Formats: sequence, structure tokens, C-alpha cells
Amino acid sequence: MRGKFITFEGCEGSGKSTQIRLLSEKLTALGVDFIVTREPGGSDVAEQIRKIILDGGNDKMCDECEALLYAAARIQHLKEIVEPALAAGKLVVCDRYVDSSLAYQGAARGLGEKYVEEINSAALKDYPPDLTVFLNISPDKAFERKHGADLNDRMEKQGLEFHMKVYGGYLALLDKYPRICAVECGGTKWETSEKVFALLKDKGII
Repeated sequence: MRGKFITFEGCEGSGKSTQIRLLSEKLTALGVDFIVTREPGGSDVAEQIRKIILDGGNDKMCDECEALLYAAARIQHLKEIVEPALAAGKLVVCDRYVDSSLAYQGAARGLGEKYVEEINSAALKDYPPDLTVFLNISPDKAFERKHGADLNDRMEKQGLEFHMKVYGGYLALLDKYPRICAVECGGTKWETSEKVFALLKDKGII
């Protein structure tokens, strides 16, 4: 039986890494066969692309180059990591996926949804997530919680106005794709974790 594919989305500082770690602990306790991976990255080639994308010194990178690099890292990651795991019947938990490109490059960079969908057509057509967990917290509150942006991260240091556009892009995706479910994360990490776990049970993922 083919495995399930779930993705986590959210603005910078929304707590994706923490929630994935807490979910991993629960899945391990339940004996679930799963892997955790991330985008951009997850495989050797994709991790090298990640370093280029996030390098704080690459200020001259144009928006189209950024979008294409994300798409390139994604297809490598899908072919090398995600597809084999799904074929083996595993649950794949991924930190960011194509919705990040739609929100960051499509909405915030202004490249448009159509452009991003075209360069990510294989991901959207052949590898749709079974469920996307959107950790819903606004960028201003998220950055306050994490004590500011990481200035060595090219994406984090784009400024609040940019990240508010990202947030708006995500909210638009919530209306378009039923597979995306918002989890309010204004409480403690433990409270959010319980909400995430309940959502996965309700959707039949676990």
C-alpha cells in the first residue's frame, strides 16, 4: 500500500520544526513507519541548492532564479527521497513543499500563481500532499516569538512587509485547497502539538 504524504507550512518562526519534532516523537511511540524531510533540501543535491537559495550574501538573485531553484531542488527531492518512501508504504512528513513557492514566490515576489504552478507542474500533478498542516500565526507575532529574523538567512531578512505578503498568500491558498488545514498556534507548543495530532487522526493519516 502506498504511503501518505503530509506537509507542514507556515511563515518564518511559525514553529514548523518544533511541531514536526513533537509529532515525530508521537509517531515513534505509536510504531508508525515514517520519515521526516524538508524543502528545500532533503537529498544531497537539493541540500546544495538550499545553501545557494538561503545564502544571505546572494542579494543579486532575481526572483525567477529563486523560484526555479526551489523547483529544481523540489523535483530532485521528490524523485530521490519522497517517491521511494511513499512506494515503500511509509508516512512522509515534509517541512515545506510547493505551497511555500506559491506563497513566497507567487504571492510575495509577485511572480503569480500560474508561473509557479507551471514550473512545479510535476509536484502538483504527481505528488499532491494528502494533507497540509498550516501553522497559522502572523509574521509579526512569529518574529516576536523567535526574537527577530536570522540575518544570515536570505529569506528571513526580507522584511515584515514581504512576510505579510507571504502570509496573505497562504490565506488565499487555504480558500483554494481543501487539503490545507489551518492550526492556530498562539498557545504553547504542547497545545499546538495536540491540535496537530488530533487533525492527523481526524483526517485518517494515523
